[in-house]
Amino acid sequence: MFIKNFKSTLTLSTCAALLVVSQGCKKSFLDVPPQGQQPSQEFFKTQDDATKAVNSIYANLRAWNNTAFAPMAIESLGSDEAEKGSTPADASYMNAFDNFTVTATEGQIQDFWNGEYQDIQLCNQVLDNVPNISMDASLKNRYLAEAKFVRAYAYFRLVRAFGDVPLRLHLPKDASEYNLPRTPKADVWAAIEADLTDAAAVLPQSYGSNDIGRATKGAALALHAKAAMYQKKWDLVLSLTNTVKGLGYTLFPNFEESFRIPNENNSESVFEIQAQSLGGGAATSQYSQIQGVPGNLNLGWGFNTPTEALVAAFEPGDPRMDATIIFRGETTPQGDAIEISGPNPRYNQKSYVPKSYPFIQNQGEDQNVRVLRYAEVLLMNAEAANETGDPTTALADLELVRARARGGNNAILPKITTTDQIALRTAIWHERQVELAMEFDRYFDVIRQGRAQTIFGPKGWKPNKNEVWPIPQNEIDLSAGVLIQNPGYN
Repeated sequence: MFIKNFKSTLTLSTCAALLVVSQGCKKSFLDVPPQGQQPSQEFFKTQDDATKAVNSIYANLRAWNNTAFAPMAIESLGSDEAEKGSTPADASYMNAFDNFTVTATEGQIQDFWNGEYQDIQLCNQVLDNVPNISMDASLKNRYLAEAKFVRAYAYFRLVRAFGDVPLRLHLPKDASEYNLPRTPKADVWAAIEADLTDAAAVLPQSYGSNDIGRATKGAALALHAKAAMYQKKWDLVLSLTNTVKGLGYTLFPNFEESFRIPNENNSESVFEIQAQSLGGGAATSQYSQIQGVPGNLNLGWGFNTPTEALVAAFEPGDPRMDATIIFRGETTPQGDAIEISGPNPRYNQKSYVPKSYPFIQNQGEDQNVRVLRYAEVLLMNAEAANETGDPTTALADLELVRARARGGNNAILPKITTTDQIALRTAIWHERQVELAMEFDRYFDVIRQGRAQTIFGPKGWKPNKNEVWPIPQNEIDLSAGVLIQNPGYN
């Protein structure tokens, strides 16, 4: 696999060390350049440089700010499906996201912002520099398309979280371009869509074994559909997801097994953040570690735990409940006996890595992060079909997802048959909740559906404020007031 075999530094521009010597010293032999580092002025010259630069984009996707505490706080804890977990005293500051008392100085706000703009910076380095390299034209175009996909993904996460954000599509040329104001979210969405349109036109439908994990045409189309869904562009959602449906994806037969390491990048996978320890301190995802079961098995830290509300959301007999939630005292399908006296009653089974998998740097380090699955494509297609007056297509999509979930047991999960638009919309939203549970989507899903005050209000969610999180105060301070805080957080 491509991402599981490369080694690359995330820093593409390195600075020579400043050697301070006594005044008058003329011994130039002391000015030794850093060993093993390529000076920035010598980079972006060859095809190999372009490859390293693009690889660094993918490497950063699995870094701490992109897969661990910050995304957990921003994209999961505000919802009704997850709570902090671990012990009450452990990272208690995370409770501020769960009860909506978070302020602009909270560290996870800054970390999330940093993580996404680091991704964007790496993408812009490729997009601004690789066009000038003399190299294989087809590969060059593909690399540029991959960078546009990841940049769109980073801005997608930012605009959901903060609304208006600075839109930087090129490297700064001079000091005047460093301090950018917030761009209206409509323009950010337009930039996301433009990048994904460009990417889908170039990216291949699939790769050979050495390149598995790179962005594909299907990934660009599916992410574009998701961006359009957040803007209620239902005709576009329907068109894009129809195209993805024709690309050969299929639902993996066993829901629970689809999230295990041996089945990564399977027929249902549209895009996954690739993760594997490379040793030597290379960036390794801690996505699984922070959510793993603590205690005698030592599978992780026990954060981001499923709520009782999530348990109640599953229909009786739905196998996805046991495939999504590890219950205290159970034995997993892989044979791990979860101690009954653990600190939390439930854990995220989708991020679970069995004890039998060894690790070098952290528990569960080989677990990929599922970003886009074909099941979600079907549910987006169903929602768009229903919103555009085609309940027949919506019901067919819905049945595909439910049929895989029931696994041949026709006594559970009956077919949805209603053609009433409102009732069918509710059924599709419910299916998203249980199918995509604990995949860091529920919070923003409920907000876009206009139900946040009803569902999250008891936790402290307030309209005209909590649709977005606060802009990091440090960014506002550094901007000397160019960046303006979101309403309600001053």
